[in-house]
Amino acid sequence: MYSVEQVAKLLGLHVKTVRGYVRDGRLNAVRIGKQYRISPEDLAAFTGAPKPARHLEASTIVQLDGTDRVEVDRLSTLLLAAAEGVRVEIVYDESRATVKIIILGGVAETAGLLNLVEVVTQDRR
Repeated sequence: MYSVEQVAKLLGLHVKTVRGYVRDGRLNAVRIGKQYRISPEDLAAFTGAPKPARHLEASTIVQLDGTDRVEVDRLSTLLLAAAEGVRVEIVYDESRATVKIIILGGVAETAGLLNLVEVVTQDRR
């Protein structure tokens, strides 16, 4: 929450001008004791600043058993080439013949890579 003085400084206005905006109802504020407080959302609405975009991200781990080095190499090449804007880590445990694919990034991009993993590994079933 901002004080009237802080808002005045941020906007380059006089404190009396900001108080006038609050009294006129042009700038929403809450009175706490003898002072007004302005929320960041109310200040953004007053200045016409766009609301910050929400960020949605997914963290996914896929384990694939019964893999060999050739299949892991093929899968990792394909995923890394398709991973635009997404972080992909591939960990292969040769003694267990298991690969773990770690995908970090946007939900839509992650879903696309998961579909790709599904299609590529479909013939193994």
